[in-house]
Amino acid sequence: MELKTVKIEKPGDINIVIGQSHFIKTVEDIYEAMVTSSPNIKFGVGFCESSGPCLVRTEGNDDELKNLAGKNALSLSCGHTFIIMMKNAFPVNVLNTVKNISEVCSIYCATANDAEVIVAETEKGRGILGVVDGEKSKGIESENDVKERKAFLRRIGYKR
Repeated sequence: MELKTVKIEKPGDINIVIGQSHFIKTVEDIYEAMVTSSPNIKFGVGFCESSGPCLVRTEGNDDELKNLAGKNALSLSCGHTFIIMMKNAFPVNVLNTVKNISEVCSIYCATANDAEVIVAETEKGRGILGVVDGEKSKGIESENDVKERKAFLRRIGYKR
């Protein structure tokens, strides 16, 4: 077995969701889930087919994000893995809908941070072991940090 890290390529303002499913129709089901989750969302989905031709399947309503999702999915090349790349919405707007798709098995990450995926490669293929999403913790928040966090959530409209 060989361990590799795959850096997800994305512009800084793009959010990503990386997960695993079990069926080729996942790419179409994720498309339907995304367009019904938020009216202004722009997104692309890349899905790694795990048998047969083993192609990366793509869907989306934004060609740039669709191409970027396909490119990142190909870099991962882990069977039954999908990556969603989105803008004009946050993962919190779509996560429950995506998790409720019957063939979705798990979500590895949902973030706007730079991310690296830890991949194991064997003779059989590749699989995701985990995701490094963000930097190492620097300490415990102070009272001022709590105030800033609460103000930020209110500023972006997630708390009153």
